[in-house]
Amino acid sequence: MHWLGRLVPASLFGRLLAVFIVGLVVAQGLSAWINMAERDRLMLRAAGMHPIQRVVDVVDVLDPLDHAERQRLIRILAAPPQHITLDRPPMPDTADGDHRGAGARDAAGAGDVHVTMMTAMLRSALGDDRPMRVASRSGPPPRRLDGGSRRDGYPPAPPGMAPRAPGMRGPGGEHTGAAMAALVIQVQLRDGQWVTFDTVLPSAAASLPVRLLLTLVVLLVAVVALSFIAVRWLSRPLATLAQAAEALGKNIHHPPLPVDGPTELRQAATAFNTMQARLVRTIEDRTQVLAAMSHDLKTPLTRLRLRAELMDDNDLRQRVEKDLAEMQAMVTDALAALRGMDGPAQTVPVDLMALLESVQADNVDMGRQVTLSGSVTAPLAGDPARLRRCIGNLIDNAVLYGKSAHIEVSEASQGARPVVRVAIRDAGPGITPDMLERVFDPFFRLEASRSRDTGGSGLGLGIARNIARAAGGDVVLRNLPQGGLEALLTLPR
Repeated sequence: MHWLGRLVPASLFGRLLAVFIVGLVVAQGLSAWINMAERDRLMLRAAGMHPIQRVVDVVDVLDPLDHAERQRLIRILAAPPQHITLDRPPMPDTADGDHRGAGARDAAGAGDVHVTMMTAMLRSALGDDRPMRVASRSGPPPRRLDGGSRRDGYPPAPPGMAPRAPGMRGPGGEHTGAAMAALVIQVQLRDGQWVTFDTVLPSAAASLPVRLLLTLVVLLVAVVALSFIAVRWLSRPLATLAQAAEALGKNIHHPPLPVDGPTELRQAATAFNTMQARLVRTIEDRTQVLAAMSHDLKTPLTRLRLRAELMDDNDLRQRVEKDLAEMQAMVTDALAALRGMDGPAQTVPVDLMALLESVQADNVDMGRQVTLSGSVTAPLAGDPARLRRCIGNLIDNAVLYGKSAHIEVSEASQGARPVVRVAIRDAGPGITPDMLERVFDPFFRLEASRSRDTGGSGLGLGIARNIARAAGGDVVLRNLPQGGLEALLTLPR
């Protein structure tokens, strides 16, 4: 079933259109089959009425005549596709009126249907009291007509043309032998003589009529075109909703969706806009609460810092001042994280190499060991302030816990889209594999290798990943085989 999954379209538009087309083709096929079956039944009945009526008329004419007059009249009446004779013995009688002689078919099939139908129609026309026989046969009539030039009583074919079997449909419109049902009908006249009719019935055509085929094709094309328009009309708002949801993940202040279209789509757009407004209010309320807490904490922190200065115990004073500084740093970092991600992101061409060289120079001025290698050939669309903060946080993490940082920038392809990769490696001890994801949690720090003495609040890596994901990229960590930790920042073009 795996190959079947590959044939199913990936988009909702493609799947709906495929369902419409497959359903329409199946419905058209069943409708054509039903119409053809009904047409075959009607044509078969109509085709049988003419020979039966001719049999009844001939029997009515022959009944009052003597043998000699009957022979003379038969020479006049015998004409394709019905062969009439008076000197053939009656066929053996059976329960259903069917006889299978040397030329009859050996297996049940279309001939049985014709025999049953013709027997019923003949009994209805002549009456149940008159003896009759109906049998299927194959091949031409068993004897030639008087004065005929062929065994089947038909004139010879013109020079250069192949002879036709009785009833073949040629240029003039007669039926071909390939579509024939050959029957032998015997009826007993009033004086006991049997008259034999060798006749052929046209079977239903095996192929679809051109007019019916054209009708089905026109209907199929029309419905497929209307289905295409309808499905596109219905699926386009869903695509717009998906694009808006993706844009909301990058910018919480993205313009709201237009409320238009059918009732269900208007309800979905209204719900989406309401959700966006609630998210904006929640973030703003949280930021205001933390800002108020930070402002209110400044006064008690200042008092505590002054009181710590009055302590006589130097060791105790240093520990208190360290705790106060850590509290102040945590509040400041939390506010900076909220304010940095709350505002709308800019999208401008960014010279990534110039930005990396600037960040490297700033870190070197601070006495840090930061190196840079690689290059990119074209500007990158993004928010320069956020990118600088993201890369700065990754460099801070490498320098604080690995003593140095090496930046390597390169271009690559991720699937079908081009990306820029910025790898920041340190020379530290690395971390255990089960902690490679946990370190991105807010305020999470590893006690074994991430000492509180180095400072930091445990927000840097989480902020860097949030910035990267908001830009459509990501940040992942991995331990290097030669030792150290690598933070890989991936940004889409």
